[in-house]
This record gives sequence, structure tokens and C-alpha cells, in this order.
Amino acid sequence: MSVQSSVDRPAGAGTATSAPTAAPGGRRQRSRGLVLALVLTAQLMIVLDASIVNIALPDLQSSLGFTPTGLSWVVNAYTLVFGGLLLLGARAGDLLGRRRVFLIGIGIFAAASLAGGFAEGQGLLLASRALQGVGAAMAAPSALALLMTMYPEARERTKALGYFTAVSIGGAALGLIAGGMLTEWASWRWVFFVNVPIGIAVLVGAIVAMSETPRRTGHFDLAGAVTSTLGTTGLVYGFVRAASDGWSDPLTIAAFAGGVILLASFIAVELRATSPITPLRLFADRERAVSYVARLLLVAGMMGMFFFLSQFLQDVLGYSALQSGLAFLPLTVMVFSASQLSARVLAEKLPTKWLIAGALSVSTLGLLWLTQLHADSSYLDLLFPLILFGLGNGLAFVPLTALSLRGVQPADAGAASGLVNVTQQVGGALGLAVLVTVFGAASRGAVPPVGATAAEAAEHAFVVGADRGFLVAAGFLAATVLLVLFAVRGTPRRSEARAEVTVPATAVPEPA
Repeated sequence: MSVQSSVDRPAGAGTATSAPTAAPGGRRQRSRGLVLALVLTAQLMIVLDASIVNIALPDLQSSLGFTPTGLSWVVNAYTLVFGGLLLLGARAGDLLGRRRVFLIGIGIFAAASLAGGFAEGQGLLLASRALQGVGAAMAAPSALALLMTMYPEARERTKALGYFTAVSIGGAALGLIAGGMLTEWASWRWVFFVNVPIGIAVLVGAIVAMSETPRRTGHFDLAGAVTSTLGTTGLVYGFVRAASDGWSDPLTIAAFAGGVILLASFIAVELRATSPITPLRLFADRERAVSYVARLLLVAGMMGMFFFLSQFLQDVLGYSALQSGLAFLPLTVMVFSASQLSARVLAEKLPTKWLIAGALSVSTLGLLWLTQLHADSSYLDLLFPLILFGLGNGLAFVPLTALSLRGVQPADAGAASGLVNVTQQVGGALGLAVLVTVFGAASRGAVPPVGATAAEAAEHAFVVGADRGFLVAAGFLAATVLLVLFAVRGTPRRSEARAEVTVPATAVPEPA
């Protein structure tokens, strides 16, 4: 089902390029600088929200009574909705005006954050997280699109994108540290409340400084967005339910069956849609399809690592929330440094296939090392695996993104770039659900040491479950390495090597 949008550009509505260009040079530069600051602030808020909550998970669990498996929904409620509606949000910006959609998205995000901070029960908190995902899916693609419009010149656009990428990478580190500070010095509720004043400031600044973009006529592929999001959610719920109630539980079976039916319906809808949200022809190219699967598996392992390790640091090693946030800093520094090395040096000197395979092999070693953690581990036992994991991920992100966009026709460039971010969000949600299932089965079967107290037995069960989760996450990455080695050519086809695709501002992958 598609919904026709016949809104035309209203008379007198300026575009994002015409208004600033007509202004004097100094005023134009100030306007562009303010828009850049607003876009970077919005991006920081959205990226930060994905990591800031991880550090607050132990406090949040004890406050609202989440089970270990149920706690995964605090992360997945956001990533599932964000990833599922991201391309629809980009389409809405095209049809309704990017400034308008950006304002609505930031407003929804701020309101949902306020509701999450006041949540007294699990239901309201999860609903607010899902609503945050709706706001992020609307704001993120429109924010970047507005930035692209404000900086049409190649050199200035490259510089602006550099700032945007730095914020996307640095936001993960800042989120972990800020989450620790807010949780330790105030309350877990402030990891939500902090978005409210920032969101209000962005709204006020955007109303003053941003010009509207022209509206286009076209269709909303609502059926595609709904069936894909609900289908993926059904699978995630099935895995999480299996972790707590077993594979034979009627709701577990129903969730998997419903998820499969909805995803099959999604494929049928996309094949018939006039303006499909996901052009299925993008998956016809073997290497591009492999790149999407590889990113999905990579992020699946990474989300599990963050989820279990943040709890391990606080619940087993006794770290404070702030200390836990700082403990992840070496990983983020390595991701940033390695991604710069990959983009500026290695991507031009090494074939994409071997760079990705080598990088993910390093990440796999890092996760395998984490399987050796135990209740008496020290930070040094974590430090070197974190460095390896950050190094491998940082080296892999850039060539993996390039592989996703190689040979894409200009008409499909927006959808192809958007799918990079969608697979990242969906991969995180599905991967975490699978790993939580593995964790649940392993922790239930853990035999506590002789003479262990109840607290020591619970700690032992968590460590056993987390170690098994790290092992399966390493399996995800090892499978990715094999997939790349066997399915990706050593060098691109000559026509693809010459092709240059200008990626529109539908989505930019966050290095997480």
C-alpha cells in the first residue's frame, strides 16, 4: 500500500540554498555556521542516545525490575524502530520538506526523552524508547540532507561531512562517559532528561536559521515500512522470549511465525510498490548483498559486546557507572584512529576484500579473548581485547561502506546508502536478541562453585552466560570473514572502479 503525496511547494517558500545565497557574505557564513552547529548537535544527540543508555542498564534494571533478557528491549526498542523507519523518514523529508520533518523529528525525540525520564514502569520506558526511534528516524536523514544543501561546494561539503563523521564517532565515546557521569552523579533518569534542553535549543535554532527545501510529489511506502519493522520485531521478540520461556513456548513459536509472514509480505509489497522503500534490485549484486550481511553480523557482535561488558564491569568487577564509561574509551579511540588510517592510507593501497577480511579477523580475536573473562579478572584482561576489537572495527567500516556503494546507479544511491544504516540498526537488534538467548541458556545451565553464596552463584551464572555470548559474537565475525573471502572479488570490475557515485543525504553510517 502506498499513500500519494500531492503537496506542492508553497508560494514564497525558500529553498535551503536560495535564502542563504542571497544574503550578504558575512550573514550567509553565519547562517551556514549555525545550521552546521544545529545539525551536528542533533546528530550528537541521536548517536549519543544509542550508547548513553548502555552504561545506565544495571541501575535501570534494579530500579524498574527488568529481567536480564528483558533488559535487552531497552536497547532494541530504539534500534528496531530507528532502523525500520529510517528510509521512510528520508522519504518524508523529500515529500513534506526536510526542515519540517527535521523539526517534527526533534520534537518527538525530546518529548519521548522526557517521558522516558519520568517512567515508573517498564511499559512506559520501552514505549518512550520506541518513540525516540521514531523521532531519530525522521530527524537524522533530514538533518544531513539540510547540511548537504547548505554546502553545495565540494570542498566545503567535504569539510562539513568530516565534522559530521567526527561527531558520529566521538558521540559513542561521549555517550558512554556522559552516561556514567549522569548515572553516578544524578540518576539513570538523566540519561533521558539530558536530551530535553538540547532538543529545545535545536528546535529554536532550526526555526530561526533553517530554510525549507522544495517539496516533491510522490508516494509513501507505508506498507513496506510497517511490514519490515513489525516483521523484524517479531523475530527479535521470538529470540528474547525463547531465552526466558524456551523454544517450545506458544508465544515464541507465534512470534517467529508472525515475523516470517510479515517479512515475506514485505518482499511482496516491495515487488509491487510504485516507489519501494527498499528497491530489491540492490540485492541482485552479490558483493553488495554480502556487504549488507557483513555489516549486519559485525554490528550484531558489537552490540552484544557492549551490552554484556557494561554489565560485567559494574555487576562483577564493581566499577561505578563513570568508571565503566571511561573503561570503553580505548576502544573508541582505536575505532576513530583506525578508521582514519583505513580511509586515508589503506583503502587506496589494499584490495577491499583483504582489508575487510583482515580487519574483521582482528576483531574476531578480540571477542575470542573476551571469552576468557572470569569473576576475578582485572581491567588489563579487558584492555587488550578492547584495543583489538576497536582496531579491527575501525579498519573495516570504511571499506565495508565502500563495498555497499560500489557500482550503484545514481538513481539508487540514496536507498543504497540508507540501507547501510538500516542494516546497522537491524543487525544490532537481531544480534543482541540472539546473544541474549544464548546468554539465557548458558546462565541457566551454569553450575555454581561448591559453597558459593547466592550472590556468588548469580555472579558466576552471569559470567558463564556472557562468555558464551562473546563466543557466539566471535562466531558472527568469523562467519563474516569467510563470507567476504569467498564472495567478494579481489579487485572491482573495471567499470565499477571508474564509477563515482554521489551519495545523497539519506543516511550516513555511524561507526558506533
